[in-house]
Amino acid sequence: MPARLPSWAWVTGLTVGAIAAVTVLGVQADRGSHPTATSAKPSSTASAQPTPTPSAPAKVPDGSGTGRRVVYSLGEKRVWLVDASEATRRTFTVWPGSVSPDPGSYTVSSRNAATTGSDGVQIEHIMYFAAKSGTSVAFSNAVDGASPPPAASGTKTGGVRMRKADGTALWAFGTVGTTVTVVK
Repeated sequence: MPARLPSWAWVTGLTVGAIAAVTVLGVQADRGSHPTATSAKPSSTASAQPTPTPSAPAKVPDGSGTGRRVVYSLGEKRVWLVDASEATRRTFTVWPGSVSPDPGSYTVSSRNAATTGSDGVQIEHIMYFAAKSGTSVAFSNAVDGASPPPAASGTKTGGVRMRKADGTALWAFGTVGTTVTVVK
């Protein structure tokens, strides 16, 4: 005759099973589709794939400095992650806010894992690097992966938004003290 298990063993088994089921459902939800807005696009010439293939990356702008840095082009609405050997690790398009920093050299002054943006959107991977006219300028991405809606007339926003995967890559690359070069 098989031994009868104590009641605490049944509860433990059920708890472990429930945790496993919730974990599987969480992974499936994370892999599912994420909403994206189509009303605001980085530029009319931007490709659907913001990250070029390694064989043909967009050229880092001249005059953007040397060494390990983040390069942000105001005119191209594009960011490059450049390593110490001058190799482009990643490049992608962005949606700038209504307040842009002046061209020049800055450093990442602080980081915040997540908060609510001035537009009410939940954002993550916030990396502050400049301020202009009393408005902080920072890179970030929306938690849900959506592009930002156009700013209301007269609203000052300094968020430079990007796609979720690009925000994750920038967060891993840009620690406090990382140089950010802003070019026209």
